[in-house]
Amino acid sequence: MFVGLKPKDVTIRLREQGFKVTPQRLAVYNALAHTTAHPSAEKLYKELQPSYPTMSLATVYKSLGILCQVGLAQELNVGEDSFRYDANVHAHPHIRCQCCGRVDDVPQLPTADLGRQVGRDTGYQLTGQQYYFYGICPECQQLRAE
Repeated sequence: MFVGLKPKDVTIRLREQGFKVTPQRLAVYNALAHTTAHPSAEKLYKELQPSYPTMSLATVYKSLGILCQVGLAQELNVGEDSFRYDANVHAHPHIRCQCCGRVDDVPQLPTADLGRQVGRDTGYQLTGQQYYFYGICPECQQLRAE
């Protein structure tokens, strides 16, 4: 499981990019780095509210934007009304359940090879890639079978 960078390394990255290091930004990163659920800003806000009762949803959104900008998080558009976020910024595909909305990482898919092939076939110099798969998760399949 991905557990993210140490707080010291997050602090260094933020300062190097000219951003203030705030307890709220560190809390948002820590919560994001310690989950595989790929939460939305709203979900992170609800999770952090008990520990940071004065933190606003706007602060969570701004923190996520900054974390994405400095390369500490990535924004996922898996076809919902709101974005999801992932602290694992290495290129990797995701899969979303069309019943419950759960988003998981897809392990062991050779995306680097596919990216090189796309670059060769199109002549593009790729600057990024995101892969999304959609289906029904095992839990929802089980519920449907009952």
